[in-house]
Amino acid sequence: MHRKPLLAIGVVILIISMGLTMFSVVGNNYFRPIRVACVGDSITQYSYYTNKLQTLLGANYLVGNFGVAGSTVSHDAKIPYINQTAFKNAIHSNPDIILIMLGTNDANPELAYSTETFEDDYANLLTAFQNLPNKPHIVIVDSPPIFATNSAYNNTYLVNTVLPQTNNIADQMDLPTVDLYSVFGDHADYFADGVHPNDDGSTLIASTMYDTVNSIQDCPE
Repeated sequence: MHRKPLLAIGVVILIISMGLTMFSVVGNNYFRPIRVACVGDSITQYSYYTNKLQTLLGANYLVGNFGVAGSTVSHDAKIPYINQTAFKNAIHSNPDIILIMLGTNDANPELAYSTETFEDDYANLLTAFQNLPNKPHIVIVDSPPIFATNSAYNNTYLVNTVLPQTNNIADQMDLPTVDLYSVFGDHADYFADGVHPNDDGSTLIASTMYDTVNSIQDCPE
């Protein structure tokens, strides 16, 4: 007999509670952190530069690590980045800024079997991010130097083939680049094995990315 009145009272209380919650959020100037998606290979996944970047940027930002060890731009490869779950997760993270650092593994013929379609493959990857509804800022980051001499990684191939193609597609798609290769200079001591940055190397990447993010935020829309 009393169920309907009690139900009505419950609905009213729920509506009032929702209204108070919404008012509280607006009253406190609720905001969503700026989402930064770090896309890359093992240098992104394991160097901890993303953690350091999060610390540098602070609570107004949310840095996501979407690195995949061994991944490549090239589709004709052992681990094409575009086929990985991390790529899908990066897409679904609704990023505001995307920092893409791929190419080191494309300079390793044991991982990238061919780079003949490198630019087309990179364009496919970039277009997927460009098609996101919120139109994120996309930055292409040149791979750091390869100092290893006892592996299949080839710095000469990186310099003469991978990086020029990387910068060419950036020009074609009118996207900014960061010359991380030059930032490292001759600092072989910043790499644990000639390929993967040590603590000093990851700190340098983080500070470079920090400057990059700040430069984006300083630019008017």
